[in-house]
Amino acid sequence: MENWQRSLQEAKLTVSELLAQLQLRSESMNALHHMQDFPLRVTQSYVRRIEASNPNDPLLRQILPVADELLAIPGYTHDPLQEKQANPVPGVLHKYHGRVLLTVTGACAIHCRYCFRRSFPYQENNPGKKGWERVFEYIQNDPSIREVILSGGDPLSVPDEHLAFLLGSLKQLPHLKRIRIHSRMPIVLPERITPSLLSILENLTLPVVMVIHCNHAQEINDEVQAVLINLHRACHSVLNQAVLLRGVNDTVDALVSLSNALFETQVQPYYLHLLDPVKGAHHFDVSQDKAIALMSDISKQLPGYLVPKLVKEVPGAAGKNVIGYHDNASKMMRELA
Repeated sequence: MENWQRSLQEAKLTVSELLAQLQLRSESMNALHHMQDFPLRVTQSYVRRIEASNPNDPLLRQILPVADELLAIPGYTHDPLQEKQANPVPGVLHKYHGRVLLTVTGACAIHCRYCFRRSFPYQENNPGKKGWERVFEYIQNDPSIREVILSGGDPLSVPDEHLAFLLGSLKQLPHLKRIRIHSRMPIVLPERITPSLLSILENLTLPVVMVIHCNHAQEINDEVQAVLINLHRACHSVLNQAVLLRGVNDTVDALVSLSNALFETQVQPYYLHLLDPVKGAHHFDVSQDKAIALMSDISKQLPGYLVPKLVKEVPGAAGKNVIGYHDNASKMMRELA
C-alpha cells in the first residue's frame, strides 16, 4: 500500500476527534456527531491547514457537519442538477454536446459539505469490470463526443493501475481529442500526486486538462504549491474551479487572494460556481446579486486573466450559464458552450 492510500484510509475520523485536535469545544460548534449518509471525512494534510481554536476558519467550515444540514429548505433537493436524466449507462453522465463525464468512483479524500453529489447513487453507477466495456462502447458509438471528463467522487482516489486502464482505453477511441480530470486530491491530499501518476499523465498521447478544486488561498501551502507546479509540467493545462460559499470565500479579499495564490502555482482561475441547491447546503448560499457585486469589485483589482467566470449550472441547459457582471449587467446571462 502506498503512503497516499494509507492517508486516504486515515481520513475517517469522528467529529469529536477533529474538534479535540483543533482545540474547539464541541458544545459551541453546532456540530453533527452522527451523520450516517454523509459523515465527516478529511485528511490530516488538510486538517493541518486549519487554524486551531478558530471556529470560523474557512477550511473547517467546508468540512464540519453542522445542524443546519438537517433543515428542510424549499428548492434544495438530493439531485439539484437532475443528473439521473443524463445517465444513459452506469458510469456515464451525458449532459452536454461533445463531452461526457465518467463517475469513476464515489470515493473522495474529504467530504465537502456543499457537494452537489452528496446523495448521488454511486452504487448504481459503478460499472464494475465488465461494465467499463459498455462505457467505452457508448463513447465509441457517438463520434460527436470529443472530450471525456473523469470525475466522481474523485477519480484520483483509484489506484494508478485502474487510472492507467481507463486512460489507455480512452486513447484508443479515434474521435476523442482530449481528456479532462476533475480532482480535489492535489489540494486535500497532495502526496497523491506521485512520480508514477505524473508519468502516466505525461505519457498519454491525448492532451490532459487537469481541473482542480480550490476554494481558499489558505488551502495552498508549500506542499500543495509544489505538486501543482509538477502537474502543470505533466498536463496540457491546469485550471481551477471554486464554489462561492458564505463564510468561506464570499469577500473581495478572499477571492483576490485565491486568484493570486493560484497564479503563483501556474494554475489558471477558471470557474467560480454559484452554489448548487443540494439538500443540506443552504447555509453556504450566496445570492446572485452579491456574487455579481463581488465579481465587479475583484475585476477592478485583478487583470482579466485572473478573474474566473462566474457560472451557474441550470438543469437541462446546453452548458453552464456565465453570469455577466460588467456595467451592472446583473440580468445578462449567456450560455457557455
